[in-house]
Amino acid sequence: MNTASTFNILPLAVALLIGMSAVGSCIGIALLGSKLIEGSARQPDLMQALQSRFFLAAGVTDGAFIIATGIGLWFATASPF
Repeated sequence: MNTASTFNILPLAVALLIGMSAVGSCIGIALLGSKLIEGSARQPDLMQALQSRFFLAAGVTDGAFIIATGIGLWFATASPF
């Protein structure tokens, strides 16, 4: 079989894995930030507690993107399939 005529789907899969997780992470952090501003406007005295919880949740949300990026790059370089 000629290798020039075969279609390699691995770059598409890696791009979708990294792209979809980036979009999801951006949307999640944007919604989280909007709720932080809304909660700070409603309860200014709770701003410090809300801000610490925001950074914790943003780190967890961003962690999923970083893990997906690592797995995608591992697939792209090691090609386990």
